[in-house]
Amino acid sequence: MKLVRVLFNGKERYGRVENGEIQLLDGSPFTSLKVGETRLELSKTQVLAPVLPSKALCIGLNYRDHAKEFDLPIPTSPVVFIKPPSALLAPGAEIIRPAISRRVDFEAELVVVIGKKARHVPAAKASDYILGYTCGNDVTARDLQPKDGQWTVAKSFDTFMPLGPWIETELDPSNLSVAAYLNSEKKQYSSTANLIFGVPELVEFLSSVMTLEPGDVIMTGTPSGVGPMNSRDEIAIEIEGIGRLVNKVR
Repeated sequence: MKLVRVLFNGKERYGRVENGEIQLLDGSPFTSLKVGETRLELSKTQVLAPVLPSKALCIGLNYRDHAKEFDLPIPTSPVVFIKPPSALLAPGAEIIRPAISRRVDFEAELVVVIGKKARHVPAAKASDYILGYTCGNDVTARDLQPKDGQWTVAKSFDTFMPLGPWIETELDPSNLSVAAYLNSEKKQYSSTANLIFGVPELVEFLSSVMTLEPGDVIMTGTPSGVGPMNSRDEIAIEIEGIGRLVNKVR
């Protein structure tokens, strides 16, 4: 099921996407959902970011080719950083290049959406705590990213976390194609089969450190091919089984 979060009559609502339509749902996917009667045209509805996370846990250098791209060693344990909720951006909204950065890059990523509170979850049970998956763009001010691993400034500007367009709840994350298209030109292409640390291992590792709350997200890392975005560019993140997340830049 594709769960989409929308603005309807001034209120934020969840719905399910079917054949170009949205059937509104009552309630929250993190508590309970009931099917409503209202149907909307997807193309005429304001789609919001699919979730409001209390934290976004991001994994760096989780594809071998991406680590080699920046001449960095292959990690032996997950490299973790956090994006603030203020970086969240809806599908179709504009990524804003900050004035202090001369290079802002796209990074296509599979994103895990946590469905219920998780603490000390073994990898074998990880799927029990996952609501579903969405597309993400780990936007990065590359020239502000130091090599010491402290990436908070470079990753945390407002609009630097586009997510969407919806949450796919029925998906096997082990072998999905991940791609980025800049102005319709393919720039990144890989598969989640090439992740160094897969989704179950990430849930186990992160939940051993901190409590994962419903709605929290895990950005699982990006493959090689990252590159700069300029004003008026359009960047699309496409993940097999989910769809396309499209944003413009200014």
